[in-house]
Amino acid sequence: MTQMEAQVEEHAAEAAGFNAGDLIIEHVANSSLEHPLIHLPTLAGIDFSVTKHVFMLWVVATIVFLVVTMTVRRYLRQDRMVPSGFMNALESVVEFIRDSVVKPSVGDKWTNTWTPLLLTLFVFILSANAIGMVPVFEVLGLLNHWVLHAGEESFVGLLLHGGSTATANFNVTAALATISFFAIIVAGSKAHGVVQHWKNLVPHGVSPAMAVALIPIEILGMLIRPFALTMRLAANMTGGHIAILAILSFVFIFTDMAGPAVGTGIGLAFSVPLAAGISALEIIVILVQAYVFTLLTAVFIGMAIHTHH
Repeated sequence: MTQMEAQVEEHAAEAAGFNAGDLIIEHVANSSLEHPLIHLPTLAGIDFSVTKHVFMLWVVATIVFLVVTMTVRRYLRQDRMVPSGFMNALESVVEFIRDSVVKPSVGDKWTNTWTPLLLTLFVFILSANAIGMVPVFEVLGLLNHWVLHAGEESFVGLLLHGGSTATANFNVTAALATISFFAIIVAGSKAHGVVQHWKNLVPHGVSPAMAVALIPIEILGMLIRPFALTMRLAANMTGGHIAILAILSFVFIFTDMAGPAVGTGIGLAFSVPLAAGISALEIIVILVQAYVFTLLTAVFIGMAIHTHH
């Protein structure tokens, strides 16, 4: 690139100014498969390279596994069986999911069967949501700028691009919803048998003509359930981050339009307080969305088991 071309690009960038859309997309999107964190071979036409959100799934799974395993082992090694500290909180979560979510939905007979799966879904989704609220990579970016000086194509440089909330990715929530979908089928098959489970799609006593009309509707409803789980979780987790970034973008937009003094005033009077309020609301959302996903999965499993209700 010649010096003149470099100057033209520099002037074009200055003329373009701050682009809020690019900033928001950069902070919520997954890293591109063209620049993955870890290159892996393509099998059956599928690129298995590790992107930002895949990496975050590994991070969340590792943290949950280590924290729960170490807490339970430390509790089992002590003499007294009364839990304390984090183990007390963990036991409260287990009892809440078992007694308030699973048991009312699937019944006493199937509570111990489905509590492990539903508890895993709740803890994993809650952890992924919560970790996405922690500005780990923003701090890493500052550390890289002042200390590490890693290049754009290095692992650290690639890690700074893309969002950190894995559950804001529709592929992730679709995978979780797929687990729920097959759990519903397995639950109905275990309770009634494979053939009878599919027969239960049509209510008893319905005429053959009506049954033919109901079958495609019931199948469509069965497919809509995981789709609703997918969209609800991902949309809520994405929407909160977009709202916060959009509000904070006013600082830079007004700085470009009217100067640093106006931008700072907008930030102190409007953007920062409102963004802080939405962040506090997001703390509630991350808990509610984990609960709703788990509760609806439990309800759908209960519907497959107790078809007469």
